[in-house]
Amino acid sequence: MNIINSLYPKSKTSKSLKSSPSPSPSPSPSPSATSSSPASSLINPSSNNYPSTNDSPTCSEASKSLSFSSKTSLSSLKDSLPENPHIYDFSEICKTTNNFLKKPFSSSSSSTSWRCSIRGKEVIIFQRKFRRQIGLPELRKKLLTICRSHHSSVIKLLGVSSPGNSIYLVYEYVHGANLATCLRNPQNPSYTVLSSWLSRMQIATDIANGLDYILHCSGLNSEFVHGRIKSSSILVTEDSLNAKICHFGTAELCGEMVGNESSLSKNFGRSDSREMKFEGTTGYMAPEFQASGFVTQKCDVYAFGVVILELVSGEEALRYVFDKGGGVYERISVIEMAREVVAAGEGELRKWVDKRLKDSYPVEVAEKMVLLGLECVDDDPEKRPHTGLIDVRVSKLYLKSKKWAKKFGLPTDFSVSLAPR
Repeated sequence: MNIINSLYPKSKTSKSLKSSPSPSPSPSPSPSATSSSPASSLINPSSNNYPSTNDSPTCSEASKSLSFSSKTSLSSLKDSLPENPHIYDFSEICKTTNNFLKKPFSSSSSSTSWRCSIRGKEVIIFQRKFRRQIGLPELRKKLLTICRSHHSSVIKLLGVSSPGNSIYLVYEYVHGANLATCLRNPQNPSYTVLSSWLSRMQIATDIANGLDYILHCSGLNSEFVHGRIKSSSILVTEDSLNAKICHFGTAELCGEMVGNESSLSKNFGRSDSREMKFEGTTGYMAPEFQASGFVTQKCDVYAFGVVILELVSGEEALRYVFDKGGGVYERISVIEMAREVVAAGEGELRKWVDKRLKDSYPVEVAEKMVLLGLECVDDDPEKRPHTGLIDVRVSKLYLKSKKWAKKFGLPTDFSVSLAPR
């Protein structure tokens, strides 16, 4: 069911024009008037339903035909627009996933996804559990707002299906691989497609710009948070190595985020605190979230700071290494490593930056990126910078990196394959 049509039903006039026969004989209709789909002739040039130049209608006939087409094609035109959100019938989800027997594209403790084709579009369908049951009117309202948000650095949500206690989120499919895989290729740890400093700065710029849009410019209320910022939730496109943020709107539509007047909100003097109903990801959770179970936009900033440090170092957010001498596992955090490196001085920084970059990067910019990352992961959420400021700072550092690359004659455009090597 198309939400736009449910909110703006077809007019009776349009319906009668389409279904009622003409009360009196009429002259031979023009090719444009006999088209089985008036909308297709208006918006699809390849349909070849153009009026003949040898038998064109008179001005009055053309005017009538245009008026007729305009009225009857309004709902069809709405359906053709790519931003129209949908509430898909569950039978569509079952059909395209072969009753969920199709091999999953990905699977985790909280969700399963399938790469499918639905309504002529290649999509990724994520199955998640409702954490809080949402009524259809509220679901429609949230979906309309989220689906009307557009940004080149955000994977677009096309619609949902909500049978029973589960929700199926249908996102556009984009060719690429997640950032975690690009940085730490499981097939070949010594290889990365992000082998140049400029490619990593491009990724950082895209994420910063997309995150600021999500939190402050998407048309959603000021309390909106993403809640899932991490390297495995950032997609790197295969053709251009641009970054796109995944799972936009997931927390809102799954009922994981609800308004909350908590003590945390009062203590921090903020009105954008939300109750967190889902588990965070180890290594990306802000201290206040771990302590209280509540999330704010500053938690997204914290997670982004971790991603910055991953981009610079190539290291995982958090890993455990077995210490043979002590017989225990040692916890290694990218945040703690970065703090130690900055305290030690520039020499240590050069050793810490991902060796696969082969010392081909502007040291001053790398140092500023590490410092920005550490500001974002400050233990005090009020000391973390606003995403608007982060976006500006990262963009400036990207431009400096581009000038540096041109100075040394390095390529500034990228086009690679992300296939395993």
